[in-house]
Amino acid sequence: MSGERPGDRYEGGGPAEPNLGLLCFIAHRAMEGAVFDALAKAGYDDFTVAQGRVFARIGPLGTRVTELAEQAGVTKQTAGFLVDQLERSGYVHRTPDPSDARARLVHIAPRGAAAVAVARGAEAAVEAQWSAHLGVRATRQLRSALNRLREITDPYG
Repeated sequence: MSGERPGDRYEGGGPAEPNLGLLCFIAHRAMEGAVFDALAKAGYDDFTVAQGRVFARIGPLGTRVTELAEQAGVTKQTAGFLVDQLERSGYVHRTPDPSDARARLVHIAPRGAAAVAVARGAEAAVEAQWSAHLGVRATRQLRSALNRLREITDPYG
């Protein structure tokens, strides 16, 4: 059928309503694409999506690689590899953990903070576009509903 996309119909032939997870993922993917496009245009073209998923979990006082791995849903080795890449590119730096001399904390470096500013600008632009499309009231309701859903879906929230 003309104009249909894969997944537009159930196996039985009736029209499919995309599930909420897929709808959230589509919106997330659009936001992520806009952020990475903006980063590349600003000269941060060596920043990958995989690195971003670890980088986004670095707390203001620094975070251990083991915690980054857990929150990003990757192995400690993968998180360590990604942090190594981020450190070589100047986005993060490591310091000794004051609470455990054997551990190290990952912190956002000045270059990483500059990239965050670019990303936040791109996020704001996408949200403004979505708000213009949905309307202020619907956008506020969507944010409220997603924040409520986060209560049962985000163990780190």
